[in-house]
Amino acid sequence: MNNKVVLVHGFSKDSRDMLQLQENLNQLGYEGITVDLPLTFKTIETAASIFKKEMEILISSLDDEELIHLVGHSTGGLIVRNFLATTDTIDKVGRAVLIGTPNYGSQLADIAADLSTILVNILKTLRSLQTEEVRKLELVEDSKIDIGAIAGNKNNLLLGKLLSKESDGLVHVESVKYEGLKDFIILSYGHKEIHYKFETAELVVSFLEKGKFE
Repeated sequence: MNNKVVLVHGFSKDSRDMLQLQENLNQLGYEGITVDLPLTFKTIETAASIFKKEMEILISSLDDEELIHLVGHSTGGLIVRNFLATTDTIDKVGRAVLIGTPNYGSQLADIAADLSTILVNILKTLRSLQTEEVRKLELVEDSKIDIGAIAGNKNNLLLGKLLSKESDGLVHVESVKYEGLKDFIILSYGHKEIHYKFETAELVVSFLEKGKFE
C-alpha cells in the first residue's frame, strides 16, 4: 500500500509544526514522515539539497512497487517542487500537495528586503522567498505526477495588513495557484492554522487517492 507521506515544514519552523498533520493523516490511514530542514538561516537551495539527500535514502528503502507522497506547507512546498524538478527517482513518487505555498514569491519577503537588507541577509530563507529569488529556483511546472494546492483566505495575522490582495495572512491566494496544478482549492483558514485542521488532512488524502480535492 502506498501510504507513506513525507511532510515538509515551512520557514522558521521544524518538524514539530507538522506533528498535528502527521497525527491527522495517521488517523486516516497514512504514515506521515516528518523532516527537519534549515529553513531560517540558510537559503532554500541549501535546504533543498539536504532534503534531496534524505529523500534518496528514504526512497532506497521502499519496496519495489511502493510509492511515496509529498506534502509541503508554505516554504516546504517550494522544497517539494524543487525535489520534483531535480530528482532522478520521480517514478517512486505518488502525488504531492502544497499548502499555502508562495509559488510566485512572498510580498512580505519583498517588503522585508526593502526595509532591511541586514535582516534578509541574516534570514537567508526569507531572502530566498523574495519574488525575484523564487523565479530563480528550479521548480517543477508540468510534472509527471499530480500536484494539488490548498490556499487559505482567512487574513487573521497582523502582518497580513501589509498585503494588498486576498491572502491567508502571510501568502497571497494567487501566489499559491499556478498553471501546472492538477487541482486547487481555497479554505477559510489562516496560514498558521490551515495545516493543523482535520479538514485539510481529509482533502490531502482525497488528492493522494483520487488526484482531486473532494
